[in-house]
Amino acid sequence: MAAVLPVLAVLLSVLMAWAPAALAEAGHGAPSLPALFEQALVASREGRFGEALPLWDQVLELAPQDASAWSNRGNVQLALGDPEAAIADQDQAIRLEPGSADPHLNRGTAEEALGLWPAAAADYRWILDRDPLEASALFNLGNVEGSQGEWRSARQCFAAAAAARPGFAMARSSAALAAFQLGDTTAAEKQLRDLIRRYPLFADARAGLTALLWQRGARGEAESHWAAASGLDPRYRQEEWLLQIRRWPPVPVQALAQFLALAP
Repeated sequence: MAAVLPVLAVLLSVLMAWAPAALAEAGHGAPSLPALFEQALVASREGRFGEALPLWDQVLELAPQDASAWSNRGNVQLALGDPEAAIADQDQAIRLEPGSADPHLNRGTAEEALGLWPAAAADYRWILDRDPLEASALFNLGNVEGSQGEWRSARQCFAAAAAARPGFAMARSSAALAAFQLGDTTAAEKQLRDLIRRYPLFADARAGLTALLWQRGARGEAESHWAAASGLDPRYRQEEWLLQIRRWPPVPVQALAQFLALAP
């Protein structure tokens, strides 16, 4: 089974709120349906996925035409490591609400977990054809492009996501790392330093700047930023996590690995 990609690197749509249409279709004989939907939603938001899944099953037994319930259950299926089931649930949500963007975003995330890059890109582009400034779709498309080695296109997507959503720090960091990959280290360094000034506790930018400074020969400053980054998030020590989950480009990953190999 493919590993599930977390929201750190691949954004899912926000879990959808209770849809009144579902209650209407369930009929007046199911007064517990709104409460059941809310329980499933809260369990999902809090990461209690094993508890959330049977709750969504119950919701769908009562309201099988509710697209938001299908999409939410799909997100839970993905979080539990079953991207195939997640795709099937998102397919059903799309059949019920063909014009809704959320199931496309969520299906794309599940497709990424299986390495189905063209299918994921098609879902994100479906959203962007209708809303070119949808930041999550832009960011996710950037990850897809990077996963296929298209770092110039990925950089453009990340930059567009950051412009579309002010404060989208991960998109800005990803754009800087893509610039690093492409050899534009001056722009990458400026973007990473700007991020650190604004978000001093942002581990991704600290780790990225560590790699860049090490490659440039500034070992002392690299060690200073690494002390902060590793204290904030120890996962940045893991090369596989950086490549497969966080989805850093290979050049920054290699530079950070070289730094770690020689760091005390």
